[in-house]
Amino acid sequence: MKKAIINGRVFDGQELHDGLAVILKDSRVAGLLPQQDVPESIKTRWDLQGNMLAPGLIDMQVNGGGGVMFNEAPTVETIRRIGVAHRRYGTTGFMPTLISGDFTTMKQAIEAVGQAIAIGVPGVLGIHLEGPFLNADRGGIHAVDKLQRLDETAFDLLTSLAPGRTLVTIAPELTSQDMISRLADQGVLIFGGHSTATYLQTRQALDAGLRGFTHLFNAMSQFESRAPGMVGAALEDKESWFGIIADGQHVHPATFAVAVAAKRKGYAILVTDAMATVGSECTEFKFDGVEIEVIDGCCRSRSGQLAGSDLDMISAVRNAIRFTGMDSLEALRMASCYPAKALGLEDQLGFIRPGFKASFIEVDDDLNLYRSWIDGEVSE
Repeated sequence: MKKAIINGRVFDGQELHDGLAVILKDSRVAGLLPQQDVPESIKTRWDLQGNMLAPGLIDMQVNGGGGVMFNEAPTVETIRRIGVAHRRYGTTGFMPTLISGDFTTMKQAIEAVGQAIAIGVPGVLGIHLEGPFLNADRGGIHAVDKLQRLDETAFDLLTSLAPGRTLVTIAPELTSQDMISRLADQGVLIFGGHSTATYLQTRQALDAGLRGFTHLFNAMSQFESRAPGMVGAALEDKESWFGIIADGQHVHPATFAVAVAAKRKGYAILVTDAMATVGSECTEFKFDGVEIEVIDGCCRSRSGQLAGSDLDMISAVRNAIRFTGMDSLEALRMASCYPAKALGLEDQLGFIRPGFKASFIEVDDDLNLYRSWIDGEVSE
């Protein structure tokens, strides 16, 4: 049975259209047509009352939400709870993110994501393994005793998720170019982060198959006049993406604006790096035995160390506009069609087009969220 979304503006991921209706059939977009041409036989209709319909937001780095952390309980129920929490803020697709764990925990997490996708938990696109193949000198909140080199022992595990996407954050200086190439050949999306890699080492990794960078600026070699570091390579490279946290704490608003302006259009992506507090009333929690609390909208350990964020995706979109002066459509692209392309899902998500998954958000001019759809199912 077909359904229709009417009486609003439609941002299809490229352009904003007036007077169009979006027709849904099951979990897909069946068509876009002038509103006056919607067949009378379509009885189920959602009236936007002048609001905008936009592609649903995609978050590639979600550690937790709804009061739970993926690390603490890598199960289908945890994934479901995180998804529900973030959907309140426009996230219709996400990558549950495991912060450096041992191989047993990683296996449990990968299996849980596979099961979640198989049974249709809304919004799950794959898994992000942030470590443990990271440099202890840039470890941040990651437990140093869990960090290790990326070698042959991990290959089968990292390539074991059948459905969905696998994103792995690594320190490229702690593995070989051959390993990066082999993983990339198996469809693993490899990002650099928590790394002391030099500019040259990062360039070599990019040549081998590194495709992006995790939370740009944070926990990586910085951009200096005579040593561009990983940040310099990320800004320079035209074929790789970077995720960036628009909370005003991880990256200064001016630095955020400069980075987005420097990067090739379409390759800067908004991420949250969200922790358990998002979508929850809790303002503090424990991670790996470390007490973490929300301070000025940011998650920090008692010692003041950054420990993920309390950021949600629609707030990240608003902040990107505020930090840079960009128009709202470009900010929405940074949270929808650009991450879809980075994940290789641009033929399914990130746009409102016939044949694409029916995953959208309804927002007003101030980007206040009203409703969301995931695979055709609405949440109000």
